[in-house]
Amino acid sequence: MRAGRGSDRDPDQHLRAIGDAVVGWFRRGHRDLPWRRTRDPYAVWISEVMLQQTRVETVAPRFERWLQRFPTVRALAEAPLDDVLAEWAGLGYYARARNLHAAAKLVDERHGGALPDDPEAIGALPGIGRYTAGAILSIAFDRPVPILDGNVGRVLARCFRVAGDPKSSATRADLWSLAEQLVVTNTKLNDRSANSSPSALNQGLMELGATICTPRKPACLVCPIERSCEARAAGDPEAYPEPSRPTRVSAVEQVCVALVRRRKVLLARRPPYGLWGGLFELPACEPLPGEPLEETARRAARDRVGLAIDGAPVTPLPPPHDRFEQALSHRRVTFRALRAEAPPGRVRLDGYDAHRWVALGPGCADGLGVARSTKRLLLALADEEGTQP
Repeated sequence: MRAGRGSDRDPDQHLRAIGDAVVGWFRRGHRDLPWRRTRDPYAVWISEVMLQQTRVETVAPRFERWLQRFPTVRALAEAPLDDVLAEWAGLGYYARARNLHAAAKLVDERHGGALPDDPEAIGALPGIGRYTAGAILSIAFDRPVPILDGNVGRVLARCFRVAGDPKSSATRADLWSLAEQLVVTNTKLNDRSANSSPSALNQGLMELGATICTPRKPACLVCPIERSCEARAAGDPEAYPEPSRPTRVSAVEQVCVALVRRRKVLLARRPPYGLWGGLFELPACEPLPGEPLEETARRAARDRVGLAIDGAPVTPLPPPHDRFEQALSHRRVTFRALRAEAPPGRVRLDGYDAHRWVALGPGCADGLGVARSTKRLLLALADEEGTQP
């Protein structure tokens, strides 16, 4: 819901003034980020997906490395999913990589390897929602399509004093409407002149939120739209947007067992969906209430990969790798890691779709998609086994 002041100024001219100021400010100088050096739709797509819930400084080197490995849509489509997940390792939220791979296959099959500039066609691709579609269409194709991420939402909420939880459906609808009015009105009024660029406007809004209109202590005195900002005029820009309700985080415990056979460790691959889908990991399961860790590890070996270690010693990895936590968006996972000698016998998978025996040592899983937690355990195990250089 809008909480703005009444005004007799012309709404379209007001939106135009904001758009002109943002575009002019962005073009006078902005951060030199690798994805801003190109208008290639594929590169824009990759950067926008990587930047979802991942810091810019983390994405920059990985973006360039990705384009060296998969320089085109077709190269990505033809790559095995294991290679794609291995290249994505460490960026988190692996469903993004799976969706990129699936979408690349569809773009290659249906559109000849070129991302379409049609909103309906691009929005039908896996993993491309309204924001990502808007970013690709506006930045790469200069289409007058809105975007709304956390940075843009904060700028709009302050500029127009939009009340309400920005994560609620009603407030998000208000913010999307403002974003659309801003980009469409500027394009219409400027008759697609140099100042009407949807690409510069949307990138400028993102840049403004990231560098000037920050969550705490916004630099209002150097903001290009200070005179148009209703929250600034009201004297309390930090009151907008209103705080969101905290996300409920569930606690999960995973007991992992490193099964070692002739200086190789067994990794099993999760099916390509859900948490850590498509990634290799040490066989794992959740403990039952009151179940000793050693028994959980034996159950994971027996039930998940078909190897009975009932009579074998099962020992925790040395601290701090025996127990550590990883925070995810809606979960806090506690890992408990143990080691056992793998008995002879064939691996029989239950809940996994592939397995590998990986030689312990530096870079032992570099060719496989593994989560950061698994990589950490493999390095600790290699050190414990004396296979580090």
